[in-house]
Order: sequence, then structure tokens, then C-alpha cells
Amino acid sequence: MAETRVVVIGGGIAGLTAAWLASGAAKVTLLEASGRLGGKLQGGEVGGVRVDLGAESMLARRPEAVELAREVGLAGELEPPSTAKAAIWTRGALRPLPGGQLMGVPGDLTALAESGVLTAEGVARAGQEGEAEVAADVSIGAYVAAKLGREVVDRLVEPLLGGVYAGHADEISLRAAVPALLPIAQRGGSLAAGVRELIARPSSSGPVFQGLRGGLGTLPEAVAAACRKNGAELRTDSPVQELRRTPEGWRIVSNGEVLHADAVILAVPAPQAAKLLAAEVPAAAAELGTVEYAGMALVTMAFRRADLDAGLTGSGFLVPPVDGRQIKASTFSSNKWGWLERSAPDSFLLRTSLGRHREEAALGLSDQELVTRSLADLADAVGLHAKPYDSAVTRWAGGLPQYPVGHLDRVARIRAAVAGTGLAVCGAAYDGVGIPACVASARRAVNEVLTPGAGAPVREGRMGA
Repeated sequence: MAETRVVVIGGGIAGLTAAWLASGAAKVTLLEASGRLGGKLQGGEVGGVRVDLGAESMLARRPEAVELAREVGLAGELEPPSTAKAAIWTRGALRPLPGGQLMGVPGDLTALAESGVLTAEGVARAGQEGEAEVAADVSIGAYVAAKLGREVVDRLVEPLLGGVYAGHADEISLRAAVPALLPIAQRGGSLAAGVRELIARPSSSGPVFQGLRGGLGTLPEAVAAACRKNGAELRTDSPVQELRRTPEGWRIVSNGEVLHADAVILAVPAPQAAKLLAAEVPAAAAELGTVEYAGMALVTMAFRRADLDAGLTGSGFLVPPVDGRQIKASTFSSNKWGWLERSAPDSFLLRTSLGRHREEAALGLSDQELVTRSLADLADAVGLHAKPYDSAVTRWAGGLPQYPVGHLDRVARIRAAVAGTGLAVCGAAYDGVGIPACVASARRAVNEVLTPGAGAPVREGRMGA
């Protein structure tokens, strides 16, 4: 019996995971359009120090990403943040992020009041919960505003959601983004009490987040090495121009070369997926064409510790858009990651982020202007007036898919349209933008195409299969 041929299109973490999972059961070729693998996981050097220029941490309470790191030999490199003490820069001051909250939705009104994030009026309104009827789905902003008041949305939910989606709370789906809150919303009653109940539930032991020594940019490198060791062929600079069904499976044209596959896993952003599927699965292409994306810029700066004129404590701070600042957040990387502080004890690395959905003018500014605007806000927020000795700007145009109300229904329609074709989709556009969610979507895609009728199943023992 001939070996099953699988082509994975897209070399981000979802595509790499799919290639790794399928490589034990099939002949795998991965095609990545750009010159590197890893997608939004990217390492680099700033000021001679290895840092992440993209995603820097992964949720550990959801196990898929940590399991993947262990599978590809990085178990000894896992390291949680040194500090999780974050702040909110709002109402003219840096204020502690209140405890007892879930994605900015407060469960502890005492902690909320003591933090000073909200005005006295805002705290009082949060304590007088309103009514909100929720059926299948609702935007997080609309629901929380109805229950706890607009100020909770503007000063807590918005900055926390912004760190994940770079979107708008009044548009983001509760069901898709914070599904644990949906049953609470549907049954009615106190939202704050429901949040307290969720937080009090037993959870897996260990840290909430994990990083990797040397940065998360080392994860795609390790997955790629594991893929190659397992016989997979990984090609960069290999955009796909055409994807067509044949009686035997799929025909793929990349850089003029024709490849034939029994199954295809499409692990590219929604706009590219829509173009590739337009001819063969137009219903899926139409749905994919409606997915909107947010762009953002990350500014990473290296300072000499001897030059610092401000006490930089904690892991950093978030900035509510309502405060009208340039930056949306700042991470004090050398405080947050012990491995980074150990690798560069005389330097202090931090980064800022700018831009969100439909507010992406920052991406068109020069690198120097983005650094200047970041420094101006840092001076106001924490009194930092030192100048960095090096900096780097990373632009993620169209980097984060948006999850509006009804998003999961759209995903279900996309998957229904491609079902039975020998093609599956995976990545951040579907079930979650975090690394664990992307890894899980890759597993789902591999299992969908490597059925007993299409080839061998994913090998037992790999990532819990």
C-alpha cells in the first residue's frame, strides 16, 4: 500500500505542529511562503541579547503547547515568568491590576475598589449589577457593560482583551473568547459571583503561563528539527499559487512545481485560505473572506541598567484605549523572564505594543517615530527618561484574527464545507489565537484528514493521541 502523501500549507506553529503530528503516519511536505518558519513566534537579537520579537509566553493551564515543547525536546527549557505582577496605566497613574478577575471581569469588588483602576462611581456601579439576557452569544463589552457598567469594560476588559486580540470588547464574542463565562451569562444572576466561582474551582497545579529559555522563538525551531528527523520535508520561500482537487486527491502548484497529495492541511491566515479555496470549495472561501484581522507593532528596546533613571518593577502594564495613549501595553521583559535577566545582567529589555483593529496607523510610521512615541509614554507612565542603546520594531500587519459575535458558527460552516474533501483547516482563525489553541487545531486537522479511509491515524503516544 502506497504511503499517504500529506501537504501542509503554512509554516507557523499550527502548520509545523500538523507536519510533526502527521509525519509519523504519512509522507509530509510543508510549504511556507515566507523565508522563515514559525509565523508569529519569532526570535531575534536586540542589543546583542536574544529576545522574542513575537509571542513570548504560552498558557500552561491549557496543556497542548507545553506538551508539544516536551515532545520536541524542550522539557528542560520550560520556565515560567519570574513575576506576574502587572499594572494598569489609567486615570493618570500606574495602578495594580486587581486580583480576583477573569479577563478583566471582576469577581472581587473589594480588590477592584482598592486598586484605584475605576472611579468611585465606577466601583459603585459594578456593585449594583444590572440585567442582561443572553441566548447563544453576545459581545463581551455589551454584556459586561449591562451587568457591571461601562467603566469596567473601558478600563479593565478592553486592555486585557487588547493584549490577546488587539480588538474591541463591544465586538468580540463572549462564546468564542471567554467561553467559561457563557453559562454564567445564560443562567442569569450575579456575574461577579459567577467569576468568583470560576476562580475558586480547582485547577491544574503549576504556573498559569510558561516561557522557554531563549524565548518562544526556539519552539518552532525545535518542532521543525523534529519534523525533519521524522522524514518531513519543510520548504520555505514556497508560496502556493494553485490548489485543485483531482480524482486521486489534491494538486498543488508551488513556484511552478506540481505536487500531488492525498490530503492537504491548510494552516494559513483566512485571506490566503480563501484565495486557495475559491475554485474548489467556494462556500468555505466565502466564509473565510469575512474574517477580519488586526495589525500591531512591537517595539523592543535595550537599555543599559546603569543608565536607568526609573524604578521598573513588575512585569509591565496595560493601557486602556479610553485613556488616549499611543502605546497599548509595555512588558518589562528583563523583570518578567529570569532567563533573560541571567543572559544579560547589565542590560534591561522592555517592549511596547501599538495599534489594534481598525486603528493601525502606527504600522505606517517609521521605526524611529514608533520608538519616540513609546519613550514619551514610558516617561509619563513610569518616569523613564533613559535612552535605549538599541531597538527593533516588528510589524505584524494582519496578525490577529478577530472573533466577533457568531464567529464559532462561521468556523463550523467552514469546517462543514471542507468536510469529506481530504482537506482540513487549522490555525489562529478558528478556535483560539493562543499557542495551545493553534496546536489543538492542528491535531484536529490531522485527525480529520488521516482517517482510516484516507491513511494511517496519528501515532499513539504523540501528544496524548
